[in-house]
Amino acid sequence: MNKAFVRESDGGDDDEEFPAAPSLPAGARNYMTPAGHARLRDELEELVRRERPRTVEIVAWAAANGDRSENGDYIYGKRRLREIDRRIRFLTKRLELAEVIDPLRQGDNDQIFFGARVTVADSGGVENTYTIVGIDEADAAAGRISWISPLARALIKARSGDTIRFQSPSGPRELDIVEVRYEAVE
Repeated sequence: MNKAFVRESDGGDDDEEFPAAPSLPAGARNYMTPAGHARLRDELEELVRRERPRTVEIVAWAAANGDRSENGDYIYGKRRLREIDRRIRFLTKRLELAEVIDPLRQGDNDQIFFGARVTVADSGGVENTYTIVGIDEADAAAGRISWISPLARALIKARSGDTIRFQSPSGPRELDIVEVRYEAVE
């Protein structure tokens, strides 16, 4: 059968450059800090203005070389183009739903909302500091937790001095809120 009528998988989609991002809860807004919004906007700009045109140019050059079925540049270029287009669609949707919230506008508030930098202490007195950010900005290693995470949901609307209880992956936990402050997220 002619290859034109058969859809074959290119395979190798497991090693995509762009990892799958968590989805937003149904009907929820995509809260972001100004820095997170700027990062997504810059990534979209880079893909649209530089990466995609460069890849299209490579695919066009490879297609002009003849037999496409065994042309590695063409096959890889088409795969890369699909990845870029998928990421562009994703970023466009995320940015359309974005609601940018500047933590600095909270002022001197001791109640916890989106953008707060919260220091908590467990029963052993070990302190950790977390910043509540958008789901596209979350980075546990940097202490940035998504506003939809169990810890952030337990912290929201609590105040400095309160004790919160929440269900963590390791079981129920209790934390004391030591400090709440609002500062720019980088």
